[in-house]
Amino acid sequence: MARKNASDDPLAPVTLAVGQEELLLDRAVREVVAAARAADADTDVRDLAPDQLQPGTLAELVSPSLFAERKVVVVRNAQDLSADTVKDVKAYLSSPAEEITLVLLHAGGAKGKGLLDAARKAGAREVACPKMTKPADRLAFVRNEFRTAGRSATPEACQALVDAIGSDLRELASAVTQLVADVEGTIDEAVVGRYYTGRAEASSFTVADRAVEGRTAEALEALRWSLSTGVAPVLITSALAQGVRAIGKLSSARGGRPADLARELGMPPWKIDRVRQQMRGWTPDGVAVALRAVAEADAGVKGGGDDPEYALERAVVTIARAARSRGRG
Repeated sequence: MARKNASDDPLAPVTLAVGQEELLLDRAVREVVAAARAADADTDVRDLAPDQLQPGTLAELVSPSLFAERKVVVVRNAQDLSADTVKDVKAYLSSPAEEITLVLLHAGGAKGKGLLDAARKAGAREVACPKMTKPADRLAFVRNEFRTAGRSATPEACQALVDAIGSDLRELASAVTQLVADVEGTIDEAVVGRYYTGRAEASSFTVADRAVEGRTAEALEALRWSLSTGVAPVLITSALAQGVRAIGKLSSARGGRPADLARELGMPPWKIDRVRQQMRGWTPDGVAVALRAVAEADAGVKGGGDDPEYALERAVVTIARAARSRGRG
């Protein structure tokens, strides 16, 4: 989610949106435009690429209007502005015009850093729009989307949505909007599965969950669907490894509350509850067998075998059998 500085007035003379997450950058622009049009419905909005802002252009855009209308001037990819145009912008920053809001979108890297520093020194309102590369960041984004919409979604539902949709923030935001519009009450994992079955079932984590639960047929079905929809085999072996290791970690941990175990094992509390349910049929020997199967499959999909799909199928079957090892002679 975009992070803002303390002086968060969308109608500040200058807003600096920094980062490379396109959805958050667009939201930063929309917020300023909405605030300006709430103050003046006739607000004139100019949205410019770097090559459209030539030396002298900014002075024309911010010159007083005959009708004294409010203006929003958006400059995208400000790090790519020419040196002469940067001089114009820096000069404007020292004395911004009334009824004008300048929005600078900057990638935040070393390129164009002089303009970035100048805007900050001038006291620009800053909105951070970092690229969300970590799964935990995308999970936090989904939770915040539900919270902003005033709706409740379970942790499992948020995780299922991230697993199903992937890393595209626009698609995640769109999915949240759809669920909020269509579903009443708390949104849970079952609801997400119902709406996004095709994509959720293609998730490598779905394959792993079914395998460690001993559901052989369902795990194989999920595996074949995943492979047919383009999921990389290495992602599936990674998910299988995570699933079996979680079983092993929790089975050897001391008893305690989910929150305490979560801190000890580095898992979220909701996952502790899920793994507890999954580990009921497991034995230490079963975990060892499953880990060997994952290692063999990993070697198979990375070039150690002739048929990666067969290597995965064999691992899934072995893991599912190991999940039912308790009680077998």
